[in-house]
Amino acid sequence: MDKENIRGTIRKMRILLTGFKGFIGKNIHKTLFEKYDNIISLCCIEKDYMTDLHWQTRLSRAVIDCDVVIHTGAISDTMLKDCNEMLKYNYEFSKWLFDYAETFDKRVVYASSAANTGDNGMPSNIYGWSKYLTENYGMAKVSNFVALRYFNVYGPGEEHKGKMASVAHQAWKKGKFKLFPKEPVRDFVYIDDVVDATLYAVFNDVEKGVYEVGTSENRTFEDMLNLMNIKYEYRDAIDIPKGYQFLTKADKNKFMKGWKPKYSLEEGIKKYKSYLDGNL
Repeated sequence: MDKENIRGTIRKMRILLTGFKGFIGKNIHKTLFEKYDNIISLCCIEKDYMTDLHWQTRLSRAVIDCDVVIHTGAISDTMLKDCNEMLKYNYEFSKWLFDYAETFDKRVVYASSAANTGDNGMPSNIYGWSKYLTENYGMAKVSNFVALRYFNVYGPGEEHKGKMASVAHQAWKKGKFKLFPKEPVRDFVYIDDVVDATLYAVFNDVEKGVYEVGTSENRTFEDMLNLMNIKYEYRDAIDIPKGYQFLTKADKNKFMKGWKPKYSLEEGIKKYKSYLDGNL
């Protein structure tokens, strides 16, 4: 559904957004209000939703009242070792949400992750497995389902993520950074491209499927830090955590038809650095 068609309807398009306090959800929330406030109404929920004894009833009502679900809510700590906590919020909650969406014939746009595939085609950590299981459940159970595998996202709004923030943010905050000696290769994607891809899936008739959201460029952390003019040195090899992913690269053949990224690493870092330096 495009913007013009929504404007032509009697009522606003109703969107249910999960994880609106998180890095990606926050940016989606901001863009919806800045650019689409006249055509959408928004309901937002966070993971503390599940502390309410009646959360399932409340969730079903929220789904009934919406036209489309944007599901970004998740624990995003890739180093978390508590499997039960990860699966509770990332998988079990998602199953409830997807089941309600299917029952009431709602469209779901799911924030998946490149962690699904690890270095060898399968997840290499608990976070990756939680995304893998959720993505597969959605594909199997929800008729109108789009999963977007975000690659290595960086940009404004990640300040609260601490050690899970991008290397760009951590290095800017410290003024220096220590890298792993075995050089990881990443597909760095700027947050504006991630938001753009997500809303493209919301406002257009994208076919059911799993799509990748990145630049399809292999870049290193050295590239990123050199662009930021930040000094770096190398850690000892023994510091590399188990389950660490060394390679991510989006396949441009798996982009949504009609969508492509706008920011190269050079352009994204330039804009992000302006933001971090207080010039945006």
